[in-house]
Amino acid sequence: MKSFHRVAGMAMLMLLALPTLAAAQALKIGYTDPEVIVAAMPEYRQIQQQLQREFQTAQQALQSLSADFQEKLEKYQKQQPLLSAETRAQRERELQQLQQELQQSAAQKDQELAQKEQELMAPLLEKVQAAIDEVAKANGLTVVLRAPALIYVDESKVMDITEAVARKLGIPIEDAQASTGAAANAN
Repeated sequence: MKSFHRVAGMAMLMLLALPTLAAAQALKIGYTDPEVIVAAMPEYRQIQQQLQREFQTAQQALQSLSADFQEKLEKYQKQQPLLSAETRAQRERELQQLQQELQQSAAQKDQELAQKEQELMAPLLEKVQAAIDEVAKANGLTVVLRAPALIYVDESKVMDITEAVARKLGIPIEDAQASTGAAANAN
């Protein structure tokens, strides 16, 4: 009797799945790689240059702090045999504190750079998403997938909208095609 209920339950699930399968066949699917499009944008290059300059400035500041710490450490190591236990303990605490400040400063600089990158990239990503939305609507697509996540694509049933999105953004097609070709070869 239990097996009858299982079979009946399975049959019911299959009947419920039929409309879903029919609807899935009516889906019109496209794909693109937003990172490829962003990387081909002139604004992206400018953002990368700005971030590189800010990274170098932060790196110089950290190197200065690190050099100061290293100098104080070397001075302490030379004087250590001559220092009293109390003075030695005080200098070690100072060095520990300086090392912690250096580590905190490095972490803070990393966080600031990541936040700055996110801030600068947000308008670009929004612009690309808007172009993807427009191209998808113009082509009657129901779903647009991210290309790097694709393992297999039947080009006769799924549309690559990368070129159309690039054109919409005024990006030279060659730049987007070269980047897309490299991504496709990786798949």
